[in-house]
Amino acid sequence: MELVTVVIPAYNAAATIGETILSVRAQTHARLEILIVDDGSTDGTAEIVQSHMSLDARIRLLRQANGGVASARNLGWKQAAAELIAFVDSDDLWSAVKIEKQLAALRKGGDSLALVYTWFAVLDMGGCVVNDRHCPAVAGKVLEELLRGNFVGNGSSPLIRKAALCAVGGYDPGLRAQRAEGGEDLLLYLRLAERYEFAVVPECLTGYRLRPGSMSSNLMQMLRSWRLVAAEMCSRHPQHRRIVEQGMTNYVCWLLGQAIRSRRPFDVARLGLTLLLRRPDLAAERLFIQPSRWLLQKVWRTLRQKWAGVADSAPEPSRFEIGNPDASR
Repeated sequence: MELVTVVIPAYNAAATIGETILSVRAQTHARLEILIVDDGSTDGTAEIVQSHMSLDARIRLLRQANGGVASARNLGWKQAAAELIAFVDSDDLWSAVKIEKQLAALRKGGDSLALVYTWFAVLDMGGCVVNDRHCPAVAGKVLEELLRGNFVGNGSSPLIRKAALCAVGGYDPGLRAQRAEGGEDLLLYLRLAERYEFAVVPECLTGYRLRPGSMSSNLMQMLRSWRLVAAEMCSRHPQHRRIVEQGMTNYVCWLLGQAIRSRRPFDVARLGLTLLLRRPDLAAERLFIQPSRWLLQKVWRTLRQKWAGVADSAPEPSRFEIGNPDASR
């Protein structure tokens, strides 16, 4: 049975890291090394990790001064005993069969395959599924598709060969130095895709939690980060400049949608202007047509329910299932 090292970067993650660790400990593939990198936390993160260490000998706590997520992940994978590395952020969750199914896909792929990702569900802070419609089927040589957008989706999905991480230098901490964190995942995947192939497990095995105040909630910083990533890719692949520009437009659209949904008027204005300068037609669609359509649909549903005398009852949200650590070992 292959050894897999799981790297969990953690900064002030006391509210969520316990459940994240439980989801890792519950993996049906039990031969794991679990490295948790405390990135200079000032809350009770380390104490929670230590409580799990007393229950599970596979867990080891590493500490460093706060250096950012790229630095923390690099410290973890460089100290890994395994040749296969899986990353999971300290607020995300895994289905119990995630590593098992990724290993099966990796065995089929051969030496040219460096990364296996899974579909993911977006979760709220209670661990309930908000959206599970992210279902890409991109595999093989994926560089051009990655330039159009990060279909892998987040940093908690991939299983990666350590040799491939060594070949590309791991995660790039330079984005943090430029006050542009957020694109580290995409930049790593792009550098891997230049050399290797990807595979996908077409099942929703990763739970990606949307947390207020997380790095991904800083939309303008994320945009700066992606601009730096795009500049690097354009310099290395000038023949793909149009694809890179398409990818940037797609990303601005996504950020604008996030700003609208989270009701951030200043971000809506700035991102709307950015999109307007790139694609006026898309700016009109995202700023006016889509919101108007949504509002009309909501009003129509309300009126129909009122006329029919039926209360508006939304279905109960389902929780993301993580399994039982005691049952899986």
